[in-house]
Amino acid sequence: MRACAEACLSEDTVVELVKCIRTVLDCADVCEATGRVLTQLAGSDASLIRAVLATCKACADKCESHAGLHGHCRVCAEACRRCERACRQLLDSLG
Repeated sequence: MRACAEACLSEDTVVELVKCIRTVLDCADVCEATGRVLTQLAGSDASLIRAVLATCKACADKCESHAGLHGHCRVCAEACRRCERACRQLLDSLG
């Protein structure tokens, strides 16, 4: 994800990508922090998983809006959608 933000920074249209960059960086931070927390817990915390799911959805939505012009946004959106699906599956398995 951070690679997408870095690629956005080098675009000529960087001003138009500011919200996308912020969303991507926030998503990366949330995913990284949640990954660390969940690996330390004895069980999975559904509220953390829901937070990651929502953050990844917002990031994917934002990146998809730029995917037609920027391949790195398309790749980031695809990664976020995969994470969304994984979070939904984990939540389903928790009951």
